[in-house]
Amino acid sequence: MIRVRRIHRRDLNRVWEFLKRVFRLVNRETVEYQRPRTKTRFLEIYEEEGIEQLLFEIREGHNHAIVGYAECAYEVLGSDSWINERYFSNRDMRPLFVEEIAIHPGYQGLGIGSFVIEQLEHLARLRGCTHLVLEVAENNNKALSFYRARSFYQLDAAIFLAKKVSSQPDLLPPRPLRAHAPVTAAASAPPADGPARKPRVRLARALAEPDVPVPSDSPARARKPARKRR
Repeated sequence: MIRVRRIHRRDLNRVWEFLKRVFRLVNRETVEYQRPRTKTRFLEIYEEEGIEQLLFEIREGHNHAIVGYAECAYEVLGSDSWINERYFSNRDMRPLFVEEIAIHPGYQGLGIGSFVIEQLEHLARLRGCTHLVLEVAENNNKALSFYRARSFYQLDAAIFLAKKVSSQPDLLPPRPLRAHAPVTAAASAPPADGPARKPRVRLARALAEPDVPVPSDSPARARKPARKRR
């Protein structure tokens, strides 16, 4: 026997551990996390309005074990959502957005997933929604087969693309020094009665700009007159 109920505050830690176990292997192979990335975010979701969090449990002895979890919203929440609401309104669709479905790995194939979908469809009908809308990783073939067998169809063709950029190290490789005669202590010491030391001069070197030829007949830049000392 499987039962469904809404999540309670006392369930949060247990549900978080359940989600980590369910998605541990999936998240190693996908670009996007298939669950809230942090526990902090998961706890925040519980406090938000307009989100349903459902637990599916079976009785084991004197306790109830979590075998399924579903999270859905009746409207687009958050300012950074990937969902374009106009896409649905232009097609006369009133979707129930399914944010998460998780089934215990040890209880898959027993009809729990179908019961979860049936429960979500029931909520959608009660709220006047016309569609269930969810996101699934393109390489999650097991999940895709599950949803397509239950009449889900693809809405968009968005996929993640990447291109490797060839680059070079930031630092140059080691370079041998030119050979020179060793400098003795006597040669390196300044003469005792030598001329006074000249003031230092600041130097600069312009970096070469490749593929920009400099005309040979360009006029020389006029030198500014030396400033007179006061």
